[in-house]
Amino acid sequence: MDPRHLEHGHTPRDIAKRLQQGPRISYLRDWVYGGIDGTVTTFAVVAGVVGAELSTNALLILGAANLFADGFSMAAANYSGTKAEIEEYEQVRRMEERHVELAPEGEREEIRQIFQAKGFSGDALDSAVDVITGTRDRWIDTMMTEEHGLPPISRSPARAALTTFLAFLVCGSIPLLPFVLGAPGSIWASTAMTGITFFSIGSLRSRWSPTPWWRTGMETFLIGITAASVAYLVGVILAGFLQTPA
Repeated sequence: MDPRHLEHGHTPRDIAKRLQQGPRISYLRDWVYGGIDGTVTTFAVVAGVVGAELSTNALLILGAANLFADGFSMAAANYSGTKAEIEEYEQVRRMEERHVELAPEGEREEIRQIFQAKGFSGDALDSAVDVITGTRDRWIDTMMTEEHGLPPISRSPARAALTTFLAFLVCGSIPLLPFVLGAPGSIWASTAMTGITFFSIGSLRSRWSPTPWWRTGMETFLIGITAASVAYLVGVILAGFLQTPA
């Protein structure tokens, strides 16, 4: 595909419709976040249990416990983190509202210097300052994005948490499937399926990254396999200690 292709239309009607709809809120990062962690931690459990030569029942019990406990923990953490972002935005906005009310000239000067740094000068600068500070909400919105770097849209904490939890469950269950089905050579089937999952999740990152899909996929694959290898080695070492006569 030509990297110079246009992702959306640029006719006056297309532009007006897109701006009226507003920016789209994406929860893709929550899915990738939950999917990677779910796959890594669950396969780490599988590798550790196999390395320790525990039973399949123990593997399934520990794997299921990891799926729901860690998945819920990640979802709760994402909920709290997203909510904290919203609360931070609201707190900073209240501060700007207070500053505009108590020190309007100082806030106008901030707008002037912000747009001066963007290359505005003379009458164009004066006009830009007058237009922006002419409406209180527009004034404060501009300060939020230009001075504090805070986005004008907010994500739903509940939806972010649910997306993370579902991704954790779906992707994290993949390493367990061969053992649930009792497939011969389950550990090798689990390893192959997990590697494909790592690569697939990593490839999704290329949707908002300039890095090629194959590189982001391979990066996630290597991270996941490294985590699993560490868990396997720990299982082998601990099994050796436990089997050593006192």
